[in-house]
Order: sequence, then C-alpha cells, then structure tokens
Amino acid sequence: MYYSIRHLTKFLYSNQVSESMMETRMHPRSDQNQRCLTFHLSVSPRCRVFSYRDHLSNHVHHFDIPGMHGQLVIVAESLVEVQPAAQVPAFLAPDAWTDLDAMVEQGDYWEMLLPSEFTVPTPALDALALELDVRRRDDPLMVLHHLNQQIYEYFDYKPKSTNVDSPIDLALGTRAGVCQDFAHIMITLVRSKLRIPCRYVSGYLFHGESDMDRSVSSATHAWIEVLIPHLGWVGFDPTNWLVAGDRHIRTAIGRDYSDVPPTHGIFRGRAASELTVAVRVTPSLGTPSLDQELPVPEDWSILVEKATQLPEQPPPPTRQQQMAQQQQENS
Repeated sequence: MYYSIRHLTKFLYSNQVSESMMETRMHPRSDQNQRCLTFHLSVSPRCRVFSYRDHLSNHVHHFDIPGMHGQLVIVAESLVEVQPAAQVPAFLAPDAWTDLDAMVEQGDYWEMLLPSEFTVPTPALDALALELDVRRRDDPLMVLHHLNQQIYEYFDYKPKSTNVDSPIDLALGTRAGVCQDFAHIMITLVRSKLRIPCRYVSGYLFHGESDMDRSVSSATHAWIEVLIPHLGWVGFDPTNWLVAGDRHIRTAIGRDYSDVPPTHGIFRGRAASELTVAVRVTPSLGTPSLDQELPVPEDWSILVEKATQLPEQPPPPTRQQQMAQQQQENS
C-alpha cells in the first residue's frame, strides 16, 4: 500500500514577531515494514531548511526566520510505501519472561526502561495498575494484548481534554484524554510494572471508511512499541485497541512526546500564538510517477491557500495622522 501524506501546520501571531526558530519531525521513517519514497517541506515565509538525524535515526528539519512576520506556515508532503505487517500472535512460549530478561540484559535498552518527562509513575498510576492487575503473569505478549484492551475500555477519547504538556494524572483523574495520554499511560505501566523496554511512536493513522477508530483523521497520531522476544519491537495502539499494522505510518520514536513533537520552536517578540494543524492521508494501490505532482484534494487546496494568506494589515496612516502623531510625540 502507498500513502500520500500532507501535514499543514500554521502559527498565527497576535503581533508581528522578529524571529522564529523551529525544528520539525514530520519525515516518515524508512525501517521495518515502511519506506519513505519522497518528502518535501515547504515553509512560509521562505527560508533555508537544514536537516540531520538524531541518535534514534529520526529525521529532524530545522530553520530560522530572522525577519518580521505575522504567521508561520509549514507544509510537509510525503509518499510512503507500507508493506503488510507480520502477524502478531496472541501469546508466546511459557519461558518468554526468561527470554525477555536475557535479551534486555544483553542489549542497550536503558533509555526505554527508565522514567522520562511524561512517563513518571504516580500514586494515581499505581492505583490503576492495581485495579487492572498489571503484573508479570502468563507471558509478556498476552499481558500486553490485555493491557491494550483495558486502556481502550477504561478511558474515553475526548479531543482537547488535555494539552501536549499535560501530566498523566490529568487523564487518570478524568478517565479521558487523547492518543498521546493513552500512549504515555501504557508506556509508564509497561516500564514500571512489567519491566519491559517500551517507546513512544509519533506518526499518522489512515482511517478507512470501515475502520472503527476513535482517533480523528485530521491530526497526527501516537502509539507505543514494546520489545518482545523473537518478534522485536511490536506496536500497540491503546487509543483504538489495535496492534500497529499497515495503517500506521511512523515518523519518529522516542522515550515520550517530548522527544518527538512534530514541531518545536521559539519566537522573538511580544505576541500570543494560535496553532492550526491539518493532516490528510490518502491511500493508493500503486505509486504516482515521481516526476508528477501528487493529486491535491480541492478542500485541501482551499485550506492551504487560506493558511498562506498574510494576516490583514492596518492601512498606512494618512499625512494628517502622521503630523498629529509627531506633534503628540514632541509635546
């Protein structure tokens, strides 16, 4: 399966700012069962974009806009080929816990075992672990399948009920959140109660007409990957009670959201910022020719056109207004 992905991000500032510095993680990874064929990042105001790979092989693009501007628009376009994922069994052999501990002892997984900024155990999390009976029993894969279902059933999916920097206790207290919250909660349980290496995945999820997904199709998505003996890193999506498959498109991996935000930056100036994000994932059985533009849906074209329009500027002062202002400054 091939997916063309368009990801629009717009920052609108209440006043003109003098500089913006930004880094993005929107370039899909080429590993496991997926391959990124093309990627293009457009930035307005225009600037020079640089890139590098971090220590987990995530693609990072960064840029600096030093001039005055009232908004920043970023459009990322990708073409990704995704192969069918290997079937994940329901359980493993009885000695799988021993195999897991031996694999962890021989490897370098400490980053994905220790608490991170958004995955620190709390009393509320400990209470949830007791209620859900999260402990080493049966075999690792069976416990993870069950935990994936439990989180899906325990929490309601409510957009805007939390923020990107919300601690897990907010979702634990309200029993509601978004994909980022459910990923952080499951990661914390897996690391602290099951002692299994676990990592956060940022990316996109294609929503087909027959798919019963809770997450919204117009935003990025988040899920987790857990290290399993004989299988490697296996993805679980507690938001939608799924094992990650060929509808999940990975852009970045890390300890938690703080490692892999799609955009992260600062600006210079006294202004408030308003963020708008839109995502479009379009599937196709074949790949478009690489020398042709990918088809752009009409509503997407309108959205991008509106986003790239400059904010309305006040009309220039008249001669009389300039003279009155000068008199007031001299008085």
